[in-house]
Amino acid sequence: MDHLVFEVGTALVLVAIAALIASKLNFSIIPFLILVGMIVGPHAPQIGIINLRFIHSAELIEFLGRIGILFLLFYLGLEFSTSKLIRSGKSILIGGSVYIGINLTLGLLYPLILGFPLKETLIIAGIITVSSSAIVAKVLVDLRRTGNSETELILGIIMFEDIFLAVYLSTISGLILGESSSLVGTMISVLISLGYMLLFFIIARKAAPLLNKLLKISSDEIFIIVIFATLFFIAGFSETIHVAEAIGALLLGLVYSETDQAERMEHLVIPFRDFFGAIFFFSFGLSIDPMKLGGAVWLTLGAVLITIIGNFVAGQIAGKIAGLSHKASTNIGLTIVSRGEFSIIMANLGIAGGLMPILQPFSALYVLILAILGPILTKESKVIFSFLNRIFKWQKPSLSKQQKS
Repeated sequence: MDHLVFEVGTALVLVAIAALIASKLNFSIIPFLILVGMIVGPHAPQIGIINLRFIHSAELIEFLGRIGILFLLFYLGLEFSTSKLIRSGKSILIGGSVYIGINLTLGLLYPLILGFPLKETLIIAGIITVSSSAIVAKVLVDLRRTGNSETELILGIIMFEDIFLAVYLSTISGLILGESSSLVGTMISVLISLGYMLLFFIIARKAAPLLNKLLKISSDEIFIIVIFATLFFIAGFSETIHVAEAIGALLLGLVYSETDQAERMEHLVIPFRDFFGAIFFFSFGLSIDPMKLGGAVWLTLGAVLITIIGNFVAGQIAGKIAGLSHKASTNIGLTIVSRGEFSIIMANLGIAGGLMPILQPFSALYVLILAILGPILTKESKVIFSFLNRIFKWQKPSLSKQQKS
């Protein structure tokens, strides 16, 4: 127990140092947390009594990181309302299909052109296709873009990806691991996910008056216990029916956003979101061994390039369908470029199935680059849009600017 507490304390000190450096440089905290996590971990040296390998505390730090994902997505759900998402339903369906279609196609073509076998190709396509909901949520909150016009569509794409994830993961795991994965079983899994999401939308629209009565709790202590109890229960239950626990947290946030207590919840959740969210990105870094990344550099750089291009094109098409400006569409493509937890899961599935060992260093380096590059591209989206606008002439200069020139 002494080792456990000391290791967790050491991890938190490293997280704090990374946060202070990011603050001094006025930069996103995410890349610093991931890089600090990479520097230490199982491959790091032991310096006296300070053990930077985090052997005893690895599982606990990982669990605390999972809590961080729940708070990030729960808070993001509170920032929205189901009525907005329902109004954008058609745009989300079409935009999500476009996003998955473009990225999956590129993800399949890239390894096929390079001569990878079919099973490895399917794993690489899965690694490339789906963005990181945790990083996307963190970036939206950090850059204060939850109120932007394009954020509804980004949120919808995240949920759409979870439906795709249920289909793809169940199908590919059956193929790779030799488990039965019938069409009927896959369809049932998809219908359960869709029905589960629909249930939350119905509750949000119809049960708000009842929830207002139940949540009218004067004590902040009792109030936060009730909120956190429902959050962890719903997230855990979601996992049991093969809906991502983070999506369960997002759906609960959407339900609570329709109540009179939504603003109070946001205020109370923010410290937990920031604290546990930071641990998640540090924990993510711990899972990456920098000594094993060298053999997949060129494969990874090619995948990163096609991912950025594919996301940008998908963002432009999805934004145009939704009636958004080119600037908002650019924000969509750059915000959802980050890759994370699902990509690692896909790589581990390939390794468990005895596929080519290059999948693991490829996924780790690919995720690392895009987890760092994604927040940077999102933050600098105005500069990127201005540069592209000079090339494509999307927006004409205003009259006042023309008169000045």
